[in-house]
Amino acid sequence: MTESNQPAQQPEETDSVPSSAGQTDSGARVQGPSLPDPGQPDPLQGGSGQAGALDTPAGLGDVPASFTSAQPQVSSPDAGQTQLGGSGPGQQLPPPGSGQPHPLGLGATTAQFGAEPASGPHSGPFAQQQPGANPFAAPPQGPQTGQYYLPPGYQPSAPPRPKGRGKVVAGVTALVLIVGGFSGGLGGYLGYNFANDSSSVSALDAPRPASQASNAPAGSVEDVANKLLPSVVQIQVTTRSGAGEGSGFIISGNGQIVTNNHVIEGAAAGGGDIKVVFHDGRTASAKILGRDPSSDIAVIQADGVSGLPVVQLGNSGDMRTGQAVVAIGSPFELSGTVTSGIVSSVNRPVSAGGDRNSQATVLNAIQTDAAINPGNSGGPLVNMQGQVVGINSAIYSPSQGQGQAGSVGIGFAIPMDQARRTIDEIVKNGKPRQTVLGVKVESTEQGARISEITGGGAAEKAGLKAGDVITKFGDRRIDESDTLVAAVRSKAPGDKVTITLSDNRTVEATLDGVEVG
Repeated sequence: MTESNQPAQQPEETDSVPSSAGQTDSGARVQGPSLPDPGQPDPLQGGSGQAGALDTPAGLGDVPASFTSAQPQVSSPDAGQTQLGGSGPGQQLPPPGSGQPHPLGLGATTAQFGAEPASGPHSGPFAQQQPGANPFAAPPQGPQTGQYYLPPGYQPSAPPRPKGRGKVVAGVTALVLIVGGFSGGLGGYLGYNFANDSSSVSALDAPRPASQASNAPAGSVEDVANKLLPSVVQIQVTTRSGAGEGSGFIISGNGQIVTNNHVIEGAAAGGGDIKVVFHDGRTASAKILGRDPSSDIAVIQADGVSGLPVVQLGNSGDMRTGQAVVAIGSPFELSGTVTSGIVSSVNRPVSAGGDRNSQATVLNAIQTDAAINPGNSGGPLVNMQGQVVGINSAIYSPSQGQGQAGSVGIGFAIPMDQARRTIDEIVKNGKPRQTVLGVKVESTEQGARISEITGGGAAEKAGLKAGDVITKFGDRRIDESDTLVAAVRSKAPGDKVTITLSDNRTVEATLDGVEVG
């Protein structure tokens, strides 16, 4: 029998490597020294049992470090001996298969190392590989003696799972689920009770806040509303044909109120009744002092009142596009309604209070996006200083139906500079005067063409003739007939103005005034 640590007689092979060369199971052949005689130093460990130098043929390099023993490697200098470290002969082991106890207490040698290997030319860990054998094959099954090397990538089979462990894991998992479910239920119960306890707090139990004094910032909508609301009234008109309503504002303590002509014209024509509802709820009957259909302005007198709060009139000529404004009135019979917006445009020619195809009621209006609805007519348009700069008069609505139109953000107000003169004339004389040029005009691509001249009027005196096309009125460009009418009515009787024609001629005219009513 040949032990695994002694070289055995090998059959002659045709390989170029000598038969005495050492080999590894990886298939890479490494030439090395023969194993030592029993009791001699191992050339792989050095004389003292430490790792020594190994002369390796050039190009083969060291034995791959990945080829390590799957079990503690024991170098066997002799049969039945174990080299435990150091130098010199190792401790004598019992012969294999003798059944004698191991000196280290490992049991019988047959139990430790297994059955004695078969003798032959290819036994032992350093035996030469059979030709054609797979160098990477797994080691033989069953009890083996001595040491061996695992091929690269070899994975040892997992140890068998202990019986009964799955039941233990399942039991622990069930216990965890039970405990977790109980904890979740307890937490939900406590959270529910806490939520119910928290929801018992009521806003009704909180003390009332202290009353705050009205200190509206100057120039705010609230400040403007506080100033103007006591001076704004609702006007109710009853006629034989029905009833209507509008708004107005107080200009004198004894009850003089400004409104639109179209608000009270039904009463003027049919002898209806006019009632004024003040901001504090008091009411009074009223009569017409005077009106101007061409400018859509009227003044009424409330009966039996005195000491009323009055508005402050402003300068509409100072208004610029983008400035903030406030509209106050009684839209849809909702008295004391306040809306706000900006000046969208100025000097906008608009027909109001009558037939839109007629030039009799063309206004040189302020356009605003403050909400103006039916019932706002006659109410004030106010700047942020609380001064009345216009009289709300008309709105634009795309609706052509039978119902009342509502605000779409396009409203128009009569400029106060124009209205002031008419109001003053009504209060003083009972009848206003309308500013005229003494022509009839129609629109053309170039401007306003004169179709008819009034004899002895301002136009004839200035040398204008029928067929002349007016392109500028003072500094204002004229692009249509309504623009010229609005520009003329924005002036006062007796004002002088330079008129430019399409042929670049200019003339100077002094405007006339005619009594209305």
